[in-house]
Amino acid sequence: MSAITDPIADFLTRIRNALRAGHSAVEIPKSKLKVGLAELLKSEGYIRDYMLLDDRLQGLIRIELKFLDDGKLSAITGIQRMSRPGRRVYVGAKDMPRVLGGLGVAIVSTSQGLMTDRVARRANVGGELLCRVW
Repeated sequence: MSAITDPIADFLTRIRNALRAGHSAVEIPKSKLKVGLAELLKSEGYIRDYMLLDDRLQGLIRIELKFLDDGKLSAITGIQRMSRPGRRVYVGAKDMPRVLGGLGVAIVSTSQGLMTDRVARRANVGGELLCRVW
């Protein structure tokens, strides 16, 4: 097994692929950052729930995906990685992007931890723009 160079892109891609395949859940290797991302997705209503599973190596996160209309339409319409290892994207509090005019959410890694674009704007902090979800 090869090393993953961008664990956040892997996290987002696994969720995107599971949604397209119609799976109800997806398991992802655990890290503090991925647990934080899962917590934000849950608090914003994009996933049903997540739980931490023990594994011999590093553990897993099991994400229960959320579907609307009897499992036909997912709560996540789109999920996009913004900052990459080869091209980091940093934004200030005043330059924080609005996703779909406020209907979506941008996830930012700040000095005060992971937060959504709305919370970062209110707290007047900037940081690395990790991804957009709508």
